[in-house]
Amino acid sequence: MKKHLLAYPYAIWLLIFTVIPLALILFYSVISFDEAGMHFTLNNFKRVFEPIYLSVFWRSIKIAAKSTIICLILGYPMAMILASRRLSKKSFLVVLFVIPMWMNFLARTYAWMTLLEKNGLIATIFSYFGIELPSLLYTESAVILGMVYNFLPFMVLPIYSVLVKIDKAVLEAAEDLGAPPVTVFRRIIFPLSLPGVSSGIIMVFMPALTTFVISRLLGGAHFTLIGNLIEQQFVTTMDWGFGSALSVVLMLIILFSMGFTMRYEKENEGGGLW
Repeated sequence: MKKHLLAYPYAIWLLIFTVIPLALILFYSVISFDEAGMHFTLNNFKRVFEPIYLSVFWRSIKIAAKSTIICLILGYPMAMILASRRLSKKSFLVVLFVIPMWMNFLARTYAWMTLLEKNGLIATIFSYFGIELPSLLYTESAVILGMVYNFLPFMVLPIYSVLVKIDKAVLEAAEDLGAPPVTVFRRIIFPLSLPGVSSGIIMVFMPALTTFVISRLLGGAHFTLIGNLIEQQFVTTMDWGFGSALSVVLMLIILFSMGFTMRYEKENEGGGLW
């Protein structure tokens, strides 16, 4: 009974801040208000599948996927370096890597605006060597750069937390049996790190898909992503029904991607890939 009592605060928290908000979103997505009053409708979901909004979804998924892939390519070697058994003071390096996350998210994004603008630091350095750069700000590359910078730690830390727990005796045994480093990585390290890779992909892809601050500041009016579209419905146009329908579809996309990633991880865990 005492254990059940300890769980009540978390259950209440989950009910107030998760279940009720989700129920409200579902409610508004299928409800319409007019002079006749409130009535059930699916028009909000029909609007979601109009070509103009489908293009926003596709653009958001494409940019989020690119950012996730880049984070994985950069983050996995970084996690391996941090988890290296020959690396001293790894705890200090991990803290040093996390320190930028202590800064306000909005401030970090604004900092990239000053770096990428026409007369910013990057353009100034290249112009010093006689190289004129094209416009860096308000481009897809700027949006992806901002996502990679802000979300890279969410890829590195889960992979690091798994790599650092791999039994070193297994790696030593493989080396003693004559396995080259590439084979050790392909047959042992990478399969065992799949849970961390899966978690990292989810933790990067979800915020990259739903963010609106990065795309608004670094992409300007040229790159409206699904997060910006949902924000506009709730803040500007006050069309809560359509905004809720967009949110429901976005949640389904995220749940599908999470389920696919977790299923792939389960099928290949422990070296099944090989």
